[in-house]
Amino acid sequence: MRTRRSVRPVPALAGLLLAAALALTGCGGTDDSAGSGADKAVSDAAGGQGAAGAGSGRGAEGAGGAKGSGATAPAALAPEHVIRTASLTVRVAEVPKALAEARTAAEDAGGHVGRETTGRDEEGHERTEVVLRVPGGSYDEVLAALSGTGELLERSTKAEDVTDQVVDVESRIASQRASVARVRELMERAERLTDVVTLEGELSSRQAELESLLARQASLEDRTALATITLTLTETPPPADGGDDDPGFTDALAGGWHAFVTMLRWLAVVLGAVLPFAAVAVLLVLGWTRLVRPRLPRRPVPAPVPVPSAPGPLPSARPAPQPARPDEHPEG
Repeated sequence: MRTRRSVRPVPALAGLLLAAALALTGCGGTDDSAGSGADKAVSDAAGGQGAAGAGSGRGAEGAGGAKGSGATAPAALAPEHVIRTASLTVRVAEVPKALAEARTAAEDAGGHVGRETTGRDEEGHERTEVVLRVPGGSYDEVLAALSGTGELLERSTKAEDVTDQVVDVESRIASQRASVARVRELMERAERLTDVVTLEGELSSRQAELESLLARQASLEDRTALATITLTLTETPPPADGGDDDPGFTDALAGGWHAFVTMLRWLAVVLGAVLPFAAVAVLLVLGWTRLVRPRLPRRPVPAPVPVPSAPGPLPSARPAPQPARPDEHPEG
């Protein structure tokens, strides 16, 4: 009896120690193998069904998004991303000279000319609008140089902080790239044709979204790296003093001369519009009189009717002798 009681506790104690060791080993390896186990399960599911593979790809995108967010978190500590724009209107004596100075200032700062438009107003004064792209570090210096080229008429500046947009786009790009890589991996493991077709459609849509994000990132980088300055140069002279007062003799004379010149311009316009029709009419008349009319048959001219001459004066009629009256006696 004593021998049986001494042997039974040994196996029980060994079993308890083995269970405790297995429990400790399982707790230490759970965290390390969780991700690989999930990935293996997703891959196995993708190899079996195409729809399940697409859904697994979307799940991988979420996981990649979390990783991308963690990877791009230090981007918030980078310098601020600011889009700077300015608009200037300057009156100068000579527009070509001022335009050359503006180009030189932008090129010396490491920028370039984006767009240029030149025209003239009604009075013949030249007006030029040019768009300059300069680095952000030289923005204030170039702006001050352009303002001093002449008389500053108008100036407006704007600064827009897009740091949040830049960080968001970078995070989405990282997430989308991980998603595309995951879908490609699933395509390599797919065995059925339906799975391959489904995954190809999913890959095309995610690749297009990735390209759109990359284009937006490039646009933000260009707009934050180079500031935009719109410069307008004009030769329009300033208004004369006393413009608010009543008009005088010189103003009336200038107004009359302007009206006279305007009338001459309109007459010239009307003459120019009527001249082609007048030339055609003259040609038609000359052709009728010189070519057509001589060839037409002429009508016979009727003989002149003789006009009877007026009758001459009739001889004067003598009065007939009257018979003598009985009471009258002839003499002798």
